[in-house]
Amino acid sequence: MGKAHSNAWLVAPRFFDVPYTPVLKAVSAQDPDATKAFAENWGYETVESDWRKLVERPDIDVIAICSPTSSHYEIAMAAAAAGKHIFCEKPCAITSAQAKEMAEAADKAGVVHYLNHNYRRVPAITFAKQLIDEGKIGEIYHWRGTYLQDWIMDPNFPLTWQLKKETAGAGPHYDLNSHSVDLARYLVGEIESVSAMTKTFIKNRPLPGTDATAFKSGTSEASVNVGEVTVDDASFMLASFENGTLGAFEASRFAGGRKNYNYFEIYGSKGSITFDLERMNELDYCTFDDPEDVQGFRTIPVSLGSHPYMANWWAPAHIIGYGNTFVHAVIDFMKAVDAGGTIAPNLWDGYRIMQVLEAGLLSSKEGRTVKVSEV
Repeated sequence: MGKAHSNAWLVAPRFFDVPYTPVLKAVSAQDPDATKAFAENWGYETVESDWRKLVERPDIDVIAICSPTSSHYEIAMAAAAAGKHIFCEKPCAITSAQAKEMAEAADKAGVVHYLNHNYRRVPAITFAKQLIDEGKIGEIYHWRGTYLQDWIMDPNFPLTWQLKKETAGAGPHYDLNSHSVDLARYLVGEIESVSAMTKTFIKNRPLPGTDATAFKSGTSEASVNVGEVTVDDASFMLASFENGTLGAFEASRFAGGRKNYNYFEIYGSKGSITFDLERMNELDYCTFDDPEDVQGFRTIPVSLGSHPYMANWWAPAHIIGYGNTFVHAVIDFMKAVDAGGTIAPNLWDGYRIMQVLEAGLLSSKEGRTVKVSEV
């Protein structure tokens, strides 16, 4: 995420008209040597060994939080107290209570706060929102969100921070479902109640090497010592929306062959939409306005200047990628700062997402349908 964020701040003014020219002032991370190399590669002016010193610096206006989930709360609260604008990675926090405090503190400080569910800013998804708002698919009946990966299926994959409740909060139910719940709220509406089940397939794993990250075990040999996995490996969740829509969410890191499969389907009274992140420049759309004998899904290449964000990139019909969504987020964030306004999703959206996810964990624990208002 540090790479994705840094690239976005550098690239944004080269393609878009921006109210400010971002300056990469300082970076802070745990490994001093790796942090120094990162700073030199991306052009940060300085390195801070302690993120608290970075937050307190008067020459810094925006704090970008790309650290493990368990640290988001403390950093965001300190940033708000220092009057810094907040650009925070997801999931928002470990609990909805933390997320609510973060949002309240940011509002009290009068700073712009943004939660980086960057998939809202995939042009095809923004275009899907436009079609829905224009009434093109009518009343929405069904939402189905699926986010599947397979990167921890090897039982020798180590116990990184993503696999511990104290640092991650939950497994794919938080990490992946937070994206799906955000998109469902963005495209369909608020969720009223959920019924969920979770599963941990591998309950113990070797301890990681000293420089282990999300996708590597570290340079040292795998430890003979093992630790307990305290989060889910997979989550299934059914949902009832306030507007009557029925929904389903599936998140797993044990879906063999799926590397980053973020997919959703929306079915309405006048048409339907499906999207697959692995084909992120396309949107599949079916409209019942077509004659019956030619009805069916059409694939729309979302790559023209008339599509959201696309006019600022390459020639018409030339595709963009994952990193571009971060640029779109940075552009919208800077516009909000310049206007003294707000941007979505923000920490309040993070709070509502965490309520849904916590309701899912409670449902899985107690074996019952849980109203989101209960948490």
